[in-house]
Amino acid sequence: MNKQTLVKTIRQKQSYLCVGLDSDIEKLPPHLNGDVLVFNKAIIEATKDYCVSYKVNTAFYESQGAEGWHNLIETFKMIPDSHFIIADAKRGDIGNTSNQYAKAFFEKMNCHAVTVAPYMGKDSLQSFLDYKDKWTIVLGLTSNKGAEDFELQKLANGKKLYEEVISKISTWGTDENLMFVTGATQASHLGDLRKIIPNHFLLIPGVGKQGGDLKAISEVGMNHDIGILVNSSRAIIFASSGEDFAEAAGKEAKKVAKKMKAIINSSNS
Repeated sequence: MNKQTLVKTIRQKQSYLCVGLDSDIEKLPPHLNGDVLVFNKAIIEATKDYCVSYKVNTAFYESQGAEGWHNLIETFKMIPDSHFIIADAKRGDIGNTSNQYAKAFFEKMNCHAVTVAPYMGKDSLQSFLDYKDKWTIVLGLTSNKGAEDFELQKLANGKKLYEEVISKISTWGTDENLMFVTGATQASHLGDLRKIIPNHFLLIPGVGKQGGDLKAISEVGMNHDIGILVNSSRAIIFASSGEDFAEAAGKEAKKVAKKMKAIINSSNS
């Protein structure tokens, strides 16, 4: 999915919601007996009208061994082609290894995007960037406490490390194939970030259970293309642990989408 199509989808739906399929087998409603595929299918059906994207956190599948990998592949197949499909895999390795990761997620699983860690430099990302109409989503500024260990440290030039990293990486691709992850609890830094990458999309996790403020991050993070995908995982997919889990997820997604529509309309007025 190219940028033009993604922007068009967001504007048509008046939503920039990304639903995270962090389908922790230990948190599934008891009556499902651990059937991840039944759970995911019901969640997708209940939320697809309100979101434009799904982010599948591969760790929750990989941890289940061969069955988990089967569930991961089948989950990607369930997501409608009309939605932006993200493999939240956080890969990043030397070129030869990255070639295989890129092939796995872009060719074999047909994802539109994959998250990557940039620590090893340009050659570790190049394999992903080489794919046409695919997206490399780079970890930029995360919400975890450990962000203070490296990302928020000041360099000798006065910049914070995350600013230097994002500034450099933005020259390796374009706003047509590069996105950056920015945690929702880092709203205070979004203004500075937008000065560096005004036209790139941002993937913003952390709204919901992690406490990110949707209105605050939207007002600072949005650009002329709207330019953000806001992810909510647990707050939506685990809105209920009962037999009404899918209905509850749909209601929660609808609620978030309604807020997003109001924010978009407000920004256009």
